Amino acid sequence: MQAVEIYTTRYCPYCIRAKQLLQHKGVEYKEIAVDGDNAARQTMMQRAQGRHTVPQIFIGEAHVGGCDDLYALERAGKLDTLLAG
Repeated sequence: MQAVEIYTTRYCPYCIRAKQLLQHKGVEYKEIAVDGDNAARQTMMQRAQGRHTVPQIFIGEAHVGGCDDLYALERAGKLDTLLAG
């Protein structure tokens, strides 16, 4: 299984939804909170080609995008394949 990283903030409803989908699928992930952490936010933005909103989700080396992108992969039946590597 590919490593999953998700950049979040504490009260972001989209972050919560994305984490719920990953948890429902039994996927372990590393959560990186960017609340008040400018260095972590800058790293996120560099990795996400300038995107500054959360969540920003990475599966392996692939930048998935945000919550809507994650759910779109799931609806298209492509999320499990990406997670499997």
